[in-house]
Parts: sequence; structure tokens; C-alpha cells
Amino acid sequence: MARSATPLKHAVYAQLARLGRALASPARLDLLELLAMGPRTVEALARESGQSLANTSHHLQVLRRDRLVDAEKQGQYVTYRIAHPEVTAFLTHLKRLAHRRLAELDQLLRDYHERRGTMETVDRDELARRVQSGEVTVVDVRPREEYDAGHLPGALSIPLPDLERRLRELPRSREIVAYCRGPYCVMALDAVDLLRRHGFAAHRLADGVVEWRARGGRIHRAAGIGRRAGGPPRTRAHRAEV
Repeated sequence: MARSATPLKHAVYAQLARLGRALASPARLDLLELLAMGPRTVEALARESGQSLANTSHHLQVLRRDRLVDAEKQGQYVTYRIAHPEVTAFLTHLKRLAHRRLAELDQLLRDYHERRGTMETVDRDELARRVQSGEVTVVDVRPREEYDAGHLPGALSIPLPDLERRLRELPRSREIVAYCRGPYCVMALDAVDLLRRHGFAAHRLADGVVEWRARGGRIHRAAGIGRRAGGPPRTRAHRAEV
């Protein structure tokens, strides 16, 4: 006769299941992805994710309760950050597993890129070679605070809303490679569309900072951006951000 599970095993699995429940929400996965870019206030997270302030606060409380994020009050605002680098690493592994086991995910992405005509991306190794040889200009189109928290070596910070008015800062003699928050982010796609309309030779890098780091790539940070022991970069919350 098969042995029934022991009370200890039940108790252990109940604790493990807490993380499963915390992650069983597209909205919370989106918030974790944003926090992987750097610390954010509740207001900034609500704005970036398109959720209401109340829903954002609720989801953050769930993530904090299960110790996936930390919070710190700074003046009038509460700033959230990833609780430990292993949280970001787990998200990366979760995405890898999903791509290996869920054919629907890859089909969803293929259908989207085919509709936009954006199947082409630049391979990370090829990008690194081009950057090192000075063949391309790399542009980070995320918000400036995300660039400051961590960016690819040599990348220029030109947030997507500012790109059209700052085109004269980009050389026309070299290819432009744009990147944003990773393979599910469309800001780099929009940037490439805009650049090509203005006559630039532009491509998208599918990797974001998290994927670049996970593959062993170096990440640079802006001066004055520190790191908590065992945690992600520390930044200051400003009223203008919310």
C-alpha cells in the first residue's frame, strides 16, 4: 500500500504553494517584470502597468506578503523593489520553461510579430560583436530611471516618447539597435518602426537587461545608483515620477 503524505510534507508543500498562488496572476507577473527593471513607487507602477492604483496596491501587498518584493516608505511615497535577485532569476527560468512546454506561447508571439512584420531581431552575440567593433549605436528606449538602474554597456538613453525629437543625436552612418524591457515589450518595436520611417537602418534586440544579465552580459549603472546587500539597485523616489 502506498504511504500517504506525511504532515511535514503537506506543511512544506503548503509553503511552496504560496509562491505559486502569488504568481498565478498576469497582473502580478507584469508588476514583477517592471520591478526587475528597478525600484518603483506604487503610483509609477500603476501608470506603467495600466492598472488602477487600488488594484496595483492590492497586488503589491500579495507579493510582499509572500516575500517576493520589499517596500520602503520615502516621504509621501512607498517604493517597492524585488526582494532578492533569486526572484528575478526565477522569473527568467519560468519564462524559459513556458517557452519549452507551451507551444501556444510561441505561437502567440509569432502571430503578433507576423502581423507587425517584425519577425527579425538582432542576436545578442552578433549585437555584442557589432557594439565592440563600433558598427552600431545601441539605444535604450525605456524610461530614464530604468536606464539609470541598469543598462547595456555603451547604450544611449533615449526614452521612446523623446525619440522623434532627438533623432538628430543619432548617427546615420551606422545601424541603430533598440532594446527595451525584453521579448514581451513592444517599445523597441515602436522605436524601430519610427527610426525606419525616418530613414535609419534600425533593428530590435529581443533581450532586455534581465535576459542580457542572465546570459552573462555585463550591466552598467548610472553614477549614484547604489545596491543594497543581496538586493537590486537602490534609487531615490521623486515626486515628479508619480
